[in-house]
Amino acid sequence: MGNRLDGKVAIVTGAGGGIGREHAHLLASEGAKVLVNDLGIRKTPEGVVANAERVANEINDAGGDAVPSDTSATWDGAAEIVQQAVDAFGRLDILINNATAGRNNDIWRFTEEEWDLTVGVNLKGYFAMIKHAVPHLVQQDTSVIINTSSGSGFGHPSHCAYSAAKEGVIGLTRTAARELGRFGVRCNAIRPRAVGASTAEYAIRTARWTDLMAITMAPRGGAAPTPDDTDEAYAPRKIAPMVVWLCTDAARHVTGRTFHISGDIVSRLSEPQREAAVYQDDGLTLDALDAFSGRHLTEDLANDYLLEDRPDLQVFEP
Repeated sequence: MGNRLDGKVAIVTGAGGGIGREHAHLLASEGAKVLVNDLGIRKTPEGVVANAERVANEINDAGGDAVPSDTSATWDGAAEIVQQAVDAFGRLDILINNATAGRNNDIWRFTEEEWDLTVGVNLKGYFAMIKHAVPHLVQQDTSVIINTSSGSGFGHPSHCAYSAAKEGVIGLTRTAARELGRFGVRCNAIRPRAVGASTAEYAIRTARWTDLMAITMAPRGGAAPTPDDTDEAYAPRKIAPMVVWLCTDAARHVTGRTFHISGDIVSRLSEPQREAAVYQDDGLTLDALDAFSGRHLTEDLANDYLLEDRPDLQVFEP
């Protein structure tokens, strides 16, 4: 047991298994009191893999202090979750938004229900948790919000709603850092890569897009899972240390940033910046853009996604 977070109170959503469970355990081992939140509906063919009460009991049996919550971390449940933590422990210092849900489909087949479910948890739910946590977080000398984004935000065929929501999380993180910094609240995001109990089930569910994902995602750094990812190399436990470290006073100078965590590597990702620019008095015309684009603005770009060497992937199925 450490003491880096003695006296702190944390909420971890989606903590009934996988990455969230590791966050909760490590927070507790450093002295934080933890509200373990999870609906408990994540399943594999072997059964339920998420259970908030089970994780809370594990923490308590190990000498920590945790309470479970099975309230949905969405717009409707966020206020209740925050109040549960405050009622149990009297304050709130740390919010880790880790809950997730998603559907896979072709863009032209995606339903509104599938879109709303995915965005409702991964973006709207994160905002709702922040909204209700902030009045409590600002009462402390230093408080922390960690949002879980994803490499899917770089672009992920079959996962349009999820990738849109997770990239929205980055904008939410940057805004929260800028807006809440004056109150002593820091906000950072992670893009974790881990293999857990649901990985095999996900591979089965997305099998029809396996080739498309492997070809189109690799150039942008979001490589699709491979058979090598099923071992200890990308264990969920390897995500938690960076997340918990960001919650400590050692990281008081870090806010508004995004970190990619993959196995034994933690990377700080760059913030958007201008790659190239052109200028013309009184604005650019179409003729000017025709002239400039090849010489200055887009000459180094290529369309990586035509897939002309894979006619089997160019067949459109309504």
